[in-house]
Amino acid sequence: MRSSFIKIPLEPYVYVERRSDESLTRVLKLSMNLSGGNTRTLVFHFNLFLSGDQLTYTAERCPGLRRLVLPAWNRIKKTGICKAIRIWKDLESLTMPSIANPPYLFTEIANNCNNFKELKIMGPFEIFFADTLISCLPNLKTLSLRCSAINREALIKILDGLKDLEVLNISHSYLVELSGWQPQKKVIVRELDEVILEKASRLKRFLTCMEHETCVMCQRTENDEGIVRWYKYEEDDWKVDEVSSLHL
Repeated sequence: MRSSFIKIPLEPYVYVERRSDESLTRVLKLSMNLSGGNTRTLVFHFNLFLSGDQLTYTAERCPGLRRLVLPAWNRIKKTGICKAIRIWKDLESLTMPSIANPPYLFTEIANNCNNFKELKIMGPFEIFFADTLISCLPNLKTLSLRCSAINREALIKILDGLKDLEVLNISHSYLVELSGWQPQKKVIVRELDEVILEKASRLKRFLTCMEHETCVMCQRTENDEGIVRWYKYEEDDWKVDEVSSLHL
């Protein structure tokens, strides 16, 4: 299921039609009633824009949730997602978009979700995001940053700072670093250097693909500037992950 929406220039950057919202509410009510509070996994389409009220309603009726796939957060405010996280004490895995202010979210996860171990970020990965992960979720086991623009320094921070990390997926991503001659200019790096490979050697699995000349998915990531426009491609492409536990 997906929302019927139009893009708008101001936050939340999408306007969802009323009938579409009402249809989603009916589906959520029916699904939650049928599950009897036993839902363990929730997967939402990347073009399904939940409101904060819809998320709260869902969270209250599946308190034992362990895996959440929610790629679109446009209409969900900080208070809404934090309230849901406080309910989901058993949450282990989260697929989410890249957000500008991650501390509020990861602090809630750290304080409420003792079994949390797996994270997938859909979108650019910057230094601030890496620092927040290291500070709030130092015991993270699995991290997927596939199909993203990854700041090289942020990647090194993750490899150094997440001591318990076992699986890291950066397939179809490219690295970005600042130019030594022009500090404001970003340079795209299409291969991994010895420093990164050495640091990653401690991992159980380090998944990569940077074949930008031959790999269609690598080319798409670069053409879309590290924020893949999934709507342009095959319907189920956004569900793919080289990490089996994150693949849909």
